[in-house]
Amino acid sequence: MVLRLEARREPSTLMVFASPAIAVVTTLVVGAALFTLLGYDGIGAVMKIFVEPLFNPYRWQDLLVKAAPLAMIALGLSIGFRANVWNIGAEGQYVVGGLAGTGVALLTYEMSGYWILPAMILAGILGGMAYAAVPAVLKTRFSVNEILSSLMLNYVALQLLYYLTRGPWKDPEGFNFPQTVLFTDWQTLPKVVPGTLIHLGVPIAGVLALVIWFLVVRTVAGFQMRVFGMAPMAARYGGFQESRTVWTAMLIGGGLAGLAGVLEAAGPFGQMTPGFPTGYGYTAIIVAFLGRLHPFGILMAALVLALTYVGGESAQTAIRLPSAAVGVFQAMMLFFLLAADVLVRYRVVNRTTARSQRVSSEPATRNTERAA
Repeated sequence: MVLRLEARREPSTLMVFASPAIAVVTTLVVGAALFTLLGYDGIGAVMKIFVEPLFNPYRWQDLLVKAAPLAMIALGLSIGFRANVWNIGAEGQYVVGGLAGTGVALLTYEMSGYWILPAMILAGILGGMAYAAVPAVLKTRFSVNEILSSLMLNYVALQLLYYLTRGPWKDPEGFNFPQTVLFTDWQTLPKVVPGTLIHLGVPIAGVLALVIWFLVVRTVAGFQMRVFGMAPMAARYGGFQESRTVWTAMLIGGGLAGLAGVLEAAGPFGQMTPGFPTGYGYTAIIVAFLGRLHPFGILMAALVLALTYVGGESAQTAIRLPSAAVGVFQAMMLFFLLAADVLVRYRVVNRTTARSQRVSSEPATRNTERAA
């Protein structure tokens, strides 16, 4: 028996959109079974991570705050993924965006004015774009694979963060902790709803989804991205420049990752610390694919992945689940999503049986031809 994958003539539209939900449900079932076999309360882990936060009003605030940066980064990455530009360096661009905004905050620490926070946000966006420009240059000028170059730059950004927070930017009155001074009120994101955790970054993520949708669906640049993703040869024949597509995709992805970074630094963190990288740049890749690269689907997927962060914290204290469990659930979700996508577009065929049926039908075909 030889099993092969055979392309379907036309993938089911229903299954294309249902496969993310199937992947999430399969992740819950397999995750519960896996952690039960490891000696933990598997069903309790699934309940704590994916169910209980949905019925806790305070957890909903935390859920929205954590979903906002995931959605921003994933929206930027989806632009490139549509055009087969694989930016895997969003984590580094997120860190550099936060560092750029922190630099402006330290320079204006003793100043006041409404212009300070917009200046920090602008610096964060430009910082992320500048960092994404490095793999863009390597791709367009030297044909260096953007997956490798952008991925390796993540570690450079981490070392830069560690150097600054433990050296030049270290708070002299911080009891020797590797962190900057706390941002002032002029450098901190205002709360959308007073008395809650929901800051200005949450509605910004929703507005960005509308902007990206308009860019992808209603503009020539968006059409160019889609054509390069579906038929690169047709795009080149149509006069679209591949280098421009790479630059556009990388700069948008880097800019939105940098925006997420500076909003996190000026929001939940309120300063820069070595613990600033939280894996949002990597998780956003799962968010982009789980949302089918559609802006509104990405918003929903960001909430699902944010559950793993919010619920994972509760599961660690309630049932002593290891911190790595969050990464396990996220990895399984991506694995099952990719597996579902493969089965939507291909079907498993037993080539031995197919070959034997074809051989057995040949004599009958010959007899029919002779009789004719």
